[in-house]
Amino acid sequence: MTPAGATPLGVILAGGKSSRMGRDKAWLTFFGQPLFCRVADTLAAVTGEVLVSGRDPLPFDLCLPWLPDATPGNGPAGGVLTVLAATGRPCLIVSCDLPFLEEAVLKRLITAWQTRPPEALMTTYRIIESGYVESLVAIYDPEGIPVLQRNLAQGQRRLSAIFPEEMRCHVDYSRADPAVARAFFNVNSPPDLIRARGMEEGI
Repeated sequence: MTPAGATPLGVILAGGKSSRMGRDKAWLTFFGQPLFCRVADTLAAVTGEVLVSGRDPLPFDLCLPWLPDATPGNGPAGGVLTVLAATGRPCLIVSCDLPFLEEAVLKRLITAWQTRPPEALMTTYRIIESGYVESLVAIYDPEGIPVLQRNLAQGQRRLSAIFPEEMRCHVDYSRADPAVARAFFNVNSPPDLIRARGMEEGI
């Protein structure tokens, strides 16, 4: 049982190549600051501690610890495995391309994690209408290390497949709830960026 008030380590996944965007999306400016810094500030406000997976944050003037992927080429799942194995701690993982991520969304996730069932190795949001899980805004427990290792060795890199439903604790939300759904909008491509600019202006 997780002690009341326990908080996971905050981790930003930032090892991607931004190939679909065509430029480093971490440097895109939202609300007056680089996207990477905005996500780091939001995460730090909730977890108190932040570690970066995949790149050195110093160019952003952030003095945060960071870890390169232990085995490059395994995508986000490889980053999750690296930080779990290095820290041995539960980790709240968020991707670096979420301009509308909010503290309240992360706090709600942590509350669910604190009361998760013992078999849950991944605590995540799930869309009611489709069953899609937000694997890059999720809490992973170190007991999931062997599950990650086994699946990656077999070529499975999709986190929602590595941790099937019986290994998850879900926070369900509806796409009809814009306050929550907006938090998971990620900027992967130029069309995403155009849409995000419109959303930014509307706030």
